[in-house]
Amino acid sequence: MANTTRIYWIHALTPLHVGAGRGVGYIDLPIMREKVTGWPLVPGSAIKGVLADHYNASGPERDKKVELAAAFGKGGDAHSNSGSLVFTDARLVCLPVRSLYGTFAWCTSALALGRLTRDLEAAGLLAAKSLFGLASDSVALTKESVLQNGNRVFFEDLDFTAQAGAAEEWSSLLVSWLFPTDTSWRNVFQQRFAVVSDDVFNFLCETGTEVAARVRIDDTKKTATSGALWYEEALPAETILGGLVWCDRVFGGNGITPDGLLNQFCPSEKPTPLQIGGKATVGRGRARCLFTEGGTS
Repeated sequence: MANTTRIYWIHALTPLHVGAGRGVGYIDLPIMREKVTGWPLVPGSAIKGVLADHYNASGPERDKKVELAAAFGKGGDAHSNSGSLVFTDARLVCLPVRSLYGTFAWCTSALALGRLTRDLEAAGLLAAKSLFGLASDSVALTKESVLQNGNRVFFEDLDFTAQAGAAEEWSSLLVSWLFPTDTSWRNVFQQRFAVVSDDVFNFLCETGTEVAARVRIDDTKKTATSGALWYEEALPAETILGGLVWCDRVFGGNGITPDGLLNQFCPSEKPTPLQIGGKATVGRGRARCLFTEGGTS
């Protein structure tokens, strides 16, 4: 796919809840997770839906502009067509985790980076090829990391031995795509980027999400309604996810090109502000969506 595939990144600015319906455990409203790994994800359908809404492709504007109908699809009559933009699920890249030093860390693992590498290669972007071989009690950090004291690192109630500088290559790559022009946040990310073992990452993905207790108030008594207490899960603020978007053909024609649709609706010049998932009225789901233009693969 030459120049028609891009990486998209989701950077959660507030807790993000893309729900999976009713839970069977103590969390009443869990978030969506991958079946095999159990890691959190954001479905491609959710990304495409909120991006369509961002560009007013969910309303009457779609019938007036052929580009909207081509990009996001149009139904209901003889001239209906599928949406030409294809979004994969946004998979977890970095999970923010509480740290004794440096406040919090953007944690990832060798397996998460390995899966990301395949997406980067599909988009024609250069990526580090070597995977980390970390022991469960080690963590790879950058040279300028603020997460360690001596050679000790503490995430949540876990302690590790630091490997300073071992995460430098991946940190430099990710920061160039996530914060291409923001020097301040580039420094913050590089100081807090960490790679842990796959087993530790699995544990953090299971226990490191945000769980909030919610209650419904009785309108008359202004007290908690009996039985109306529930627990909601969300990805914490600062979570970073990534996926692929491409356009290899345009349904509906009208002289529109795949490159033209990507440039118009997946711009690489600046972040696109989106609200993703539920609970928007209580501040959930504010996110930066960034698109990294690919090369020739």
